[in-house]
Amino acid sequence: MTDAARTTATILRLGHQGDGVAEGPLFAPRTLPNEVVSGVLQGSQLSDIRIETPSEQRVQPPCRHYKSCGGCQLQHASEEFVANWKVEVVRNALSAQGLETEFRPIHTSPAQSRRRATLTVRRTKKGAMAGFHGRASDVITPIPDCQLLDPQLIAAIPLAEALAIAGASRKTPLLVTVTTSETGLDVLVRDGKPLDGSLRVELAQLAGRHGVCRLTWEDEQVAMEQPPLQRFGSAPVCPPPGSFLQATKDGETALLATVQEITKGAKRILDLFAGCGTFALPLATQAEVYALEGDSEMIAALEAGWRRGTGLKHLRAETRDLFRNPLLPEDMKPFGAHYEAAVIDPPRAGAEAQIAQLAKAQLPVIAYVSCNPVSFARDAKTLVSAGYQLNWVQVVDQFRWSAHTELAASFTLPG
Repeated sequence: MTDAARTTATILRLGHQGDGVAEGPLFAPRTLPNEVVSGVLQGSQLSDIRIETPSEQRVQPPCRHYKSCGGCQLQHASEEFVANWKVEVVRNALSAQGLETEFRPIHTSPAQSRRRATLTVRRTKKGAMAGFHGRASDVITPIPDCQLLDPQLIAAIPLAEALAIAGASRKTPLLVTVTTSETGLDVLVRDGKPLDGSLRVELAQLAGRHGVCRLTWEDEQVAMEQPPLQRFGSAPVCPPPGSFLQATKDGETALLATVQEITKGAKRILDLFAGCGTFALPLATQAEVYALEGDSEMIAALEAGWRRGTGLKHLRAETRDLFRNPLLPEDMKPFGAHYEAAVIDPPRAGAEAQIAQLAKAQLPVIAYVSCNPVSFARDAKTLVSAGYQLNWVQVVDQFRWSAHTELAASFTLPG
C-alpha cells in the first residue's frame, strides 16, 4: 500500500479484453505484463492508474485521442508485443483443448484502414458532437485525428453531426454507421426521430451535399444516388445496409488468400455462413460453389453479385439457419459426389452444430475462418477428434490496437 487510498500491484499478464491482470485477480486497463502500477481499487478494478515501473514494451500511443477514447485498448504496447500476444491468445485457446499446431507469422492491417465505423452523435446547444464513447463511459470523445479509421470516415464526421442536428432528439444520441465503398459512403442511422415528409427532404439534401451513395434511416432507404458497391473477386456486390463486412479491405484480402490456398484444386466448394460472398464469389473463379447464409437479404446480394461477375462458375445460394438447421452429410453429395472442400466463417459463437455435421461428412479439406479463438478451439477439437489434422493457423489482425483477434486455419483428412 502506498497510502490509504491507493493499491500497488504487479501486472502478471493480459486478459482476453486486453486489460492487465494482477494477483487477486485485479484488473488494470492499459497496463502491460511486469509493470508495477498503483491505482484506486474499486471492486476488482483499478482506476486512476499510475505506472510506477513501466514495461520495456510500453510505447507512446500514436493517436492523441487514446487517453480519452474507448475505441482502442492497446496503443500503449509495442507492435511486436501486440502481435505476439494475439498469437498467444489463439495458441492458449487451442492448448486448453489439448491441441497444438504451426502458427504462420501474423498479418496486421495498416493504420487508417478501418472501412466501417459507428459514430455516436449527440445534439448540443450549439450544434452536435460525433465520436466514440470514452472507456466505460457515456461521454462522447471527438476523434478528428483518429489513427484507426480510413480518412474517408473521418471526413464524414461533419455529415454525422448534420444528421444529428436534422434528426436526433435532445435525449437520445444517434448511431451513425458509415462504410466506405467503391461508389461513395454508405450510411445507416439508428435511434433517430420518426421520418416525416420534411425530414426526408432534408436528409436527402444532406446525402447529396456530402457524397453519400446510400442513406438508410432505421430500416427505410431515404436516398440512393447509386448502389454502394463492394467488390468480391470480379463481382460487384451491393450489401444490405449494416450487413457484415470484414473490418478492413487489407484483412479481407489476407483471409481470402489463405482460404484460396487451403482450398486450391477443389472443384466443388461449400461456403457456410457465406455473408454477401466475401469468399464464395472469388472462389467461384476456380470451383462450383454452394453458399449458405441465414440472412435472406445477404443471399440476394450475393446472387446479384454473381450474376454481374465475370468468369465465374456455377454458384448455388441458399438462405438457411445453420445454427438450427445445419447442412447434413447427405446434403453434401451433389450428383452422388462429395464436395471437396468447405469454407466456414461463423459468428463469434462458432458453429458447434454445423461442425459436428462436417465432421461426420468427412470432407477432405476445411478452411475455418474465426473471430473468436475460444469457439474456434472448441470446434477444432471436434474436427481433430473426428480424424482431421489441424495443419496450421494464420492469425490476421485487422482490428489493430484492439483485443480482437481473427484467424484462418487449415484442416485436412490424412490421406
